Amino acid sequence: MLELKGLSVAYGSFTAIESIDVLVQKGEIVVLLGSNGAGKSTTFKAISGLEKPRQGEILFEGKSIGGRSPGRIVESGIVQCAEGRKLFPKMSVSENLIMGAYVHRKNKKAIKHSIKHVYELFPILYEKKENAAGSLSGGQQQMLAIGRALMAKPKLMLLDEPSIGLAPLIVEQMFEVIQQINEEGTTILLAEQNANAALGIASKGYVFESGSIVVQGTSEELLSDDSVRKAYIGA
Repeated sequence: MLELKGLSVAYGSFTAIESIDVLVQKGEIVVLLGSNGAGKSTTFKAISGLEKPRQGEILFEGKSIGGRSPGRIVESGIVQCAEGRKLFPKMSVSENLIMGAYVHRKNKKAIKHSIKHVYELFPILYEKKENAAGSLSGGQQQMLAIGRALMAKPKLMLLDEPSIGLAPLIVEQMFEVIQQINEEGTTILLAEQNANAALGIASKGYVFESGSIVVQGTSEELLSDDSVRKAYIGA
């Protein structure tokens, strides 16, 4: 579904990611592991059209999307749920969700169905639908960010650090919902520092260090890799 071939992105003279290869098959959950600054978010920005690659290819459903505008990439079926949530804090929960459906704004029936689905996934958002997004707890804001991304009906969802700053119990609930979203047909590419939680639901992963992929394999292979366990699981 998504293939990165020899992808490099630079900020001036600084190379943020260098010649990486990533493959995400339809229906998979794939995780990018690595510490802050390792290159995960830059990879997401390149896929989303927010950063222009210096070299390499980005293929989605067999077609090159390198150079497309972010809006056209969303229309093609790739939606990013950014690190830090990036909500509209003064707008209500329901207004934030409607903003997420902008690409389908002419289809009122589809928007109504999508909102109903988000409220079924996250009942607390229904309870707080008239509340300002900025008044929600961290976990509720993350639920809203994922819900807003779902409103665009993505084929592929990019989730950037969804567990950051959340209590362990909320992280567990969040990953259960991510798994459910995947089972309902959305392919997931996940960037995470929480290797244990991410590898618990992913089929495979890529480990980033200093802009390069240093280890890759199935979840089982990465969980049993001593260097990965020491760096990201603490065992």
